Amino acid sequence: MPRRPFLSNAAIDLTHPVEAMDERGRVSTIAIPAERPLTIYLDKRELVTLMTLGGAPEALTLGYLRNQRLIRSIEEIATVQVDWSVEAVAVTTRNGISNIEDRTSKRIVTTGCGQGTVFGGLMDEVDAISLPPDARLRQSTLYRIVDTIRTQQSIYKQAGSVHGCALFNADGEMLYFVEDVGRHNAVDAIAGKMWLEDISGADKVFYTTGRLTSEMVIKGAQMGIPFLLSRSGTTQMGHAVAQKVGMSLLARCTGKHFLLLTGKERLVMEPDVLDPAFKLA
Repeated sequence: MPRRPFLSNAAIDLTHPVEAMDERGRVSTIAIPAERPLTIYLDKRELVTLMTLGGAPEALTLGYLRNQRLIRSIEEIATVQVDWSVEAVAVTTRNGISNIEDRTSKRIVTTGCGQGTVFGGLMDEVDAISLPPDARLRQSTLYRIVDTIRTQQSIYKQAGSVHGCALFNADGEMLYFVEDVGRHNAVDAIAGKMWLEDISGADKVFYTTGRLTSEMVIKGAQMGIPFLLSRSGTTQMGHAVAQKVGMSLLARCTGKHFLLLTGKERLVMEPDVLDPAFKLA
């Protein structure tokens, strides 16, 4: 295990009660997702403000720094301290970040919910990514993953208006489930958790409720994950990047329906699982 940074534990309420009136004039109290700003300070330098539920702020911060390629190793980080009273997180590194001004000078506004931001060239380092060619996903495991998500207790079922992401192992066991107001935040939080626990993505499957844009595919590839699933669709650039890095992209995953768009050699088809008598283990 790599040397871990010292982390605060500042998870906060994910929903907020409000009064609502329905079409018959009936008044009730309902839950809506919380949304709050979290400004990241990296060695006292203001970096970015993320809008988040606040359920995993330390992991979100770590995953953001990892996926933005601003910090290469978890061992470079000394502390991650969240203080909701000032809506900020202070990250301190052990030896500073070289060329931080140049590395954060160029920003790309992405298709992330609410406008995500990527520092530097969007396709930087994609050519160097190599996903494991022997990774395989069984059709029955794919269905097990989709069914797990369907039955997962979530903020979305309680209050709506959020995206969810999950990480599964090759047997379809869910390792992490994170929801946030934007899908890019949820994927960053899982990236942060993987970084902290030194978990490889080589034999993992990533599921998102959001669409498979280039940003989502690139982040999945940076995490070393060969399979990316969504109940939604993809974009032309997301499809192109998946082809480039050799990722299996599966869209419209609901029930027993899916569309395998790239990396077809990775999916092990099992025709028997479409038999109505077939039962998931």
